[in-house]
Amino acid sequence: PSLFQPSPKTGVCCTVTSCSSSSPLRLGIAGLGTVGAGVIRLLRANADLLSARAGRPLEVVAVSARDRTRDRGVDVSTLRWYENAADLVSDPDVDVVVELIGGAEGTARAVVEAALKAGKPVVTANKALLALHGSTLAQLSAANNAPLLFEAAVAGGIPAIKTVREGLAADRLLRVGGILNGTCNYILTVMRETGKDFATVLKDAQDLGYAEADPSTDVDGLDAAHKLTILAGLAFGQPVAFDSVHVEGIRRIGAIDQTFARALGYRIKLLGLASMTDAGLQARVTPCLVPQNAPLAQVDGVFNAVVAEGEFVGRIMIEGRGAGAGPTASAVTADLVDIARGHTIAVWGVQTSTQPALRACPLSSGQGAFYLRLMVEDRPGVIADISAVLRDCGVSLRSMLQHPAENDSTPYVPLVLVTHQTSEAAMQDAVARIDALSVVTDSTVVIRIEAA
Repeated sequence: PSLFQPSPKTGVCCTVTSCSSSSPLRLGIAGLGTVGAGVIRLLRANADLLSARAGRPLEVVAVSARDRTRDRGVDVSTLRWYENAADLVSDPDVDVVVELIGGAEGTARAVVEAALKAGKPVVTANKALLALHGSTLAQLSAANNAPLLFEAAVAGGIPAIKTVREGLAADRLLRVGGILNGTCNYILTVMRETGKDFATVLKDAQDLGYAEADPSTDVDGLDAAHKLTILAGLAFGQPVAFDSVHVEGIRRIGAIDQTFARALGYRIKLLGLASMTDAGLQARVTPCLVPQNAPLAQVDGVFNAVVAEGEFVGRIMIEGRGAGAGPTASAVTADLVDIARGHTIAVWGVQTSTQPALRACPLSSGQGAFYLRLMVEDRPGVIADISAVLRDCGVSLRSMLQHPAENDSTPYVPLVLVTHQTSEAAMQDAVARIDALSVVTDSTVVIRIEAA
């Protein structure tokens, strides 16, 4: 019999048919990397606890991966092995497909779409897939009465998805986001604590396994943007177009910026923030200066933090490990428990499957205060030239810091300006004009200031 009954009004799966409580929920896991092996390990270690909480056993019956000989630290010799993940999906003994391959295209996307079309529930940790194809997958999920759950796709073991989509379902959310990438948070933390530059700390993070050999997805902000796209879709009940999210990374943050930030009473964090304003959705991933006594400023190392703000609940923050085999496996398994219980929900938390992707409004429509770090010639009249540009653009200065030249042979010095609230458009115009001045030697580093 079918595991799920469709809602008569929406076609979204919502209840489990009555089947024997002793009948196991049979799982097929596509992808046996760190997380896949971690899920098997957790399911076996906590089998009795999970069976009690789910109301039935959770049993892995089939797996798919490329290398059958690799030692993964778990015994998979008794499980059916599929080199082709598509064959795992069509296995009649697999009730639920767990996709842990990763990537927005290729095998991962094909597996998830095939499973949903076959009416099989899917659990995934694939943030890129949800961020880029969430609208299509939501329609497949609803059309085929097949739940799609993805707690592990955002912030690892932190229950961010359930908090935003279910725990705050009664409230109208105004803002969501936070520190969404542990690699960047680790790098920025160590830079602040040691005074080392970005390249040095990145290399150390790679040696420790906190950063990939190709770190671009993390340090250029794409990983955080994937997660923000998902959180924003849940917060506002509509999938968000990933390509409309403004994304900046942390490569241009220098040790000198950490020094200036400390002097000004701030810490630098890479934040993903989405808010619904009169102008529409504003969604961006950018380095930000956060007051050093703010809760977000205290989240250091590889930890993540998710913040949500609602009309009735006010502001909440949850913090924890955002990656790793244990936290991610815990989130994947929590979704499996929900499916076993029959607790499922529409992908974006609203009972419709035909929503178009919501696009963020241009960054220039926003407002904010800014930190500007310039390298300028060390001679009279420079500050007057820069102040004239800011005046002409309608940007008001709150404070200024300047370090003296290291020695007489250094022709340029760093100059930091902090603005009052101004429009993004005015700030962009001012920075373009400042960078064109002959007294400025390098493009300006711009960091937004968040009250957090």
